[in-house]
Amino acid sequence: MVNKLATLPAALAVIALTAFSTGCSHRSGSEQTTGAAEFASALKGKVTIDAMMAHLSKLQDIANANNGTRAVGTPGYEASVDYVVNTLRDSGFDVQTPEFSARVFHAEKPELTVDGRPVEARALDFSLGTPPGGVSGPLVAAPANSLGCAAADYGDLPVRGAVVLVDRGTCPFAQKEDAAAQRGAVAMIIADNVDEEQMGGTLGPTTEVKIPVLSVTKSTGVQLRGQPGPTTIKLDASAQSFKARNVIAQTKTGSDANVVMAGAHLDSVPEGPGINDNGSGVAAVLETAVRLGSSPPVHNKLRFGFWGAEELGLIGSRNYVESLDLAALKNIALYLNFDMLASPNPGYFTYDGDQSLPMDARGKPVVPEGSAGIERTLVAYLKSAGKTAQDTSFDGRSDYDGFTLAGIPAGGLFSGAEGKMSADQAKLWGGTADQPFDPNYHQKGDTLDHIDRTALGINGGGVAYALGFYAQDLSGHNGVPAMEDRVRHVLAKS
Repeated sequence: MVNKLATLPAALAVIALTAFSTGCSHRSGSEQTTGAAEFASALKGKVTIDAMMAHLSKLQDIANANNGTRAVGTPGYEASVDYVVNTLRDSGFDVQTPEFSARVFHAEKPELTVDGRPVEARALDFSLGTPPGGVSGPLVAAPANSLGCAAADYGDLPVRGAVVLVDRGTCPFAQKEDAAAQRGAVAMIIADNVDEEQMGGTLGPTTEVKIPVLSVTKSTGVQLRGQPGPTTIKLDASAQSFKARNVIAQTKTGSDANVVMAGAHLDSVPEGPGINDNGSGVAAVLETAVRLGSSPPVHNKLRFGFWGAEELGLIGSRNYVESLDLAALKNIALYLNFDMLASPNPGYFTYDGDQSLPMDARGKPVVPEGSAGIERTLVAYLKSAGKTAQDTSFDGRSDYDGFTLAGIPAGGLFSGAEGKMSADQAKLWGGTADQPFDPNYHQKGDTLDHIDRTALGINGGGVAYALGFYAQDLSGHNGVPAMEDRVRHVLAKS
């Protein structure tokens, strides 16, 4: 059993507990912020590198005992869930493990030949497979002014028995597949609409897919339109459905109408143990919960989520958000996401809550009001730790996505994945330019031996600081909208 925040210096504990007990504070705004910062700093000091490394060592042991992986659908994931649950219960938390359904797609590299020429392609997730001999037919391209979103888009073209070629865009892939299948196509090829990117995507785990669907680059699509011919596709693909669990725990103290939530995905990819991705986020959130204990002296309730099936498409966190009604969504004041905190060649990124990235770098994400304040809090924390933060976009690659879509302000820290560190970043942070932030990303080498302890300490401390700060104060320049100003959206079940 570890020490809780009840062991904080008496003056701080009394201030925090008095404010919590009365349900409000009579201090000025600056005094509230000061008190929150003191509480946050004290909590940060209790979340140590050694304690987080101990959690990572346990997760590594679990992977070692289970064929080197902690992926959803494996005994390694179930053992990871049990470890987190038991650790939280030992710290006094009531813990829930809500079950959800997940569907996993697996495909071997497809074989695509056009007029006898091999063509590089990849299967869209949840594509139908082919018989061992493949499927064949003439290649028929959708008209240049059509994207194949409706059966009528093909006009009088001889689609029945053909492999159709369409460009990406306008409508979901599943809609394109359905339109082609209605016209009797035996397979579909979708060409990307962005230069030189190997396109991927998903038809959706619940789609009733009728024909095989492959993707090719934009340039390959142009070549195929100019040189069509007899086409054969061979694809070994399958999908498996199973049940998985999230882990949810929250403090017994704090306002139910101002829940501060933090989350980290608990699953790895099948290829490796996932100690940075995302054992590092799990270790930081878990140790922060342990050090707080189940009944800390806080204004706002703290809730912790450990998500399953993130690596399969954010399934666990999305399922959780979809389970919440409007009142429950409004009660969540903000969500903090921690995914990869200790990359071997680490960067120091905060999610772009103020949308200061150039448009071509950020796209058009959903970023609810209040996210900019979260970013400012985390940027200031990193500055205090000697690091200058840079932005990372809300690109939909992690578990904040369901929360932001529902209108909940979000933010978080990130140490980098497969992207390469620039020369300017290497000067700013140290590290090696032109090398990935994490060369072991989604590989078997994502092990305890490749954790950067310094990055874990800084970013893990940021988890504790941000949670401690918002546990006491949601107001002010770095705050989030009050209950009466919150806009939320109930998400349809996927």
